[in-house]
Amino acid sequence: MLNSTLCYIEKDGKYLMLHRIKKENDLNRDKWIGVGGKMEEGESPLDCVIRETFEETGLALDEPKYRGLVTFCFSEGEKALTEQMHLFTCEKFSGSLSGDCSEGELEWVPKDMVLSLPIWEGDKIFLELLNKEKRFFLLKLEYDGDRLVRHRLDFAGG
Repeated sequence: MLNSTLCYIEKDGKYLMLHRIKKENDLNRDKWIGVGGKMEEGESPLDCVIRETFEETGLALDEPKYRGLVTFCFSEGEKALTEQMHLFTCEKFSGSLSGDCSEGELEWVPKDMVLSLPIWEGDKIFLELLNKEKRFFLLKLEYDGDRLVRHRLDFAGG
């Protein structure tokens, strides 16, 4: 099982979004997502989100908040992939946004416009939770190809 992180950095009512357009054979190709990536051996989710955010954006996260755990189950024919994504938000950061991200184009997008971008269907569920809920949540998203076929939401602690 793959472990990854994703962070939605907030500033002035906007999220820093990554338009994934640069890598070939990218599962997220042409989608808009937050910043983050795969955990390396020996990393905690916090270590990973701090490292990946700096590598992709040049920004140093000061107080990232761990908001939820999202389990993605992808299947397409005989192929299957399960990924656990540790989801963060962050309003406090330092540094300057780098102009060169190897994964795509970075852009500050008004939070009320994010749901109208080409994003994964399941991302709409957790983005709404990030905007409304303060509780930690567990979300399972099951996909058949690009189509969300099932989801289950639980809040930690009841």
